[in-house]
Amino acid sequence: METLKYIIKRIIQTIPLLIMVSVISFFVIRISPVDPLAELKLNPSVSPETVEKERQRLGLDKPIIVQYGKWAISFVQGDLGVTSTGEKVSQKLKERIPNTLLLTTLVILLTWLVGVPLGIIAAVNWKSSFDRFLTVLTSIGMAIPSFFFAVLLLLFAVKTGWFPIGGLTSPNFAEMTFWGKVFDVAYHLVLPVIVLFTISLAGLQRQMRANMLDVLDSDYVKFARAKGLSEFTVVYKHALRNAVNPMITLLGFEFAGLLSGAALTEYVFQYPGLGRLILEAVLKSDINLVMASLMMGAFMLVLGNLIADILLIITDPRIRVKS
Repeated sequence: METLKYIIKRIIQTIPLLIMVSVISFFVIRISPVDPLAELKLNPSVSPETVEKERQRLGLDKPIIVQYGKWAISFVQGDLGVTSTGEKVSQKLKERIPNTLLLTTLVILLTWLVGVPLGIIAAVNWKSSFDRFLTVLTSIGMAIPSFFFAVLLLLFAVKTGWFPIGGLTSPNFAEMTFWGKVFDVAYHLVLPVIVLFTISLAGLQRQMRANMLDVLDSDYVKFARAKGLSEFTVVYKHALRNAVNPMITLLGFEFAGLLSGAALTEYVFQYPGLGRLILEAVLKSDINLVMASLMMGAFMLVLGNLIADILLIITDPRIRVKS
């Protein structure tokens, strides 16, 4: 019951935050000299009626505070407007969100399945050859910009022809068997996953290693060893439980980046994801698409932090008492 009250309280507290994000984002976009309907007007496939409908929906002939009010009412009602190409924003998001979720969820699962154990092993074997080897590798991984690494892999794919370039499926995807489709999608995901996995793994492994080293040097761990407990019990029953708490908080932030954390990588590989769509929308000043993406990102951040708080309450009794 106490946990449920805490969750409800946190949800109520996030409402003003979301409103503030929407206000700041809308005003920043609107004070720019760019006409939000410029692309729409220049598109010959978009009728003048559609342009006028958007102008009225946004209230572009009225003060900016009224414009925000009109946009907010439409947003709450589920009307996200149209993009600069005349397509419904909601439809564009529905097309791209599954692709980005597939990519980023796969990367997060692989990163945590590999990075957390490697961080624990490196901490337990501190200053060993294996620890030093991992430190060098992770330093390289953290130093390489994801965009640069993606371009290198793209050039490698072009030179060798070993991997497909662009898209998520092959032209004959519809004609394939079920397992053929699975393999085809996985084949297209190899390069983007390698880029995001390499960059994410470096930071996660270093963070887990630092947490474990800090906990292993604490007094209660030394006391547990003094009692004659096995090293396995000391590390995995006593130390790990406290070392993993900061990682849960980090997981909340990674959850927030599920829908937009791979923008540059998606752009390089021409992957049909949400990150690439948002980046293109920003470059075109597509107000409807940008605002919908910003609000979605803010919501994911709030939801990710809420999930992290709930997991912390479950794993740490001290937090449960304070909440």
